[in-house]
Amino acid sequence: MALRARGGARLARRTRLARHPRRPAGTSLPLVAHERDLFANFERMRREMDELFGDVFDRRLAPSRRGGFSPAVDVYYTADPPRAVVRADLAGIDPSEIELQIRGRELVLAGNRRPEEGQERVYQQLEIEHGPFRRVVALGVDVDSDAASASYEDGMLTVELPLARPSEARSVPIQQRSEDE
Repeated sequence: MALRARGGARLARRTRLARHPRRPAGTSLPLVAHERDLFANFERMRREMDELFGDVFDRRLAPSRRGGFSPAVDVYYTADPPRAVVRADLAGIDPSEIELQIRGRELVLAGNRRPEEGQERVYQQLEIEHGPFRRVVALGVDVDSDAASASYEDGMLTVELPLARPSEARSVPIQQRSEDE
C-alpha cells in the first residue's frame, strides 16, 4: 500500500509539473508562450464553416429558391489613397443592368444576367447562372459614398470607396436642470 501511495504522489507531482511548466531562469517570457486568442479561433472557424457550407447553400440551393444567383466578390483595403475596393465577378452582364447602392457600411450590388438569346438549344451542361441577383457586401469601415467610383472591364466590376475621415472630437456641454422643473 505504501508503494502505491508513493507512486501516486510521484504521478500527481509529474502531472502538476506538466500543467505548470517552469519558466527558464532569467527570462521574461510569459508562462504560456503561444497563448492564442480564443475569439480569433472562433472567427476562423466561422469563416471556414461559411466557406464550406456557404457555397453549397448560397450557390446551389438558393438559385432554385430565389430564381437568381450570388456573384463572387473580393473586398480589400489600400493605404494610398485610403479606400475600400470591392471587385465582383459579373461576366456576361450588361453594365447598364447593374445597380450599386451604398448604405452606411454596406455596398449593395443588384442586377440581372440574362440568358443568351438565339437559336433553340439543348444543353449538355448548364453551369453559368442566370437571372436576377442581389448581393449585400459588408464593409469594415465607414466610407465616403459621395466620392465612390465604379468601373467595369472584362466582366469584373471594381468599386472604389474612399474611407470617410473620422469626425473631430467635440465637447458637449452638460445642462443642469433646476429642481423647480
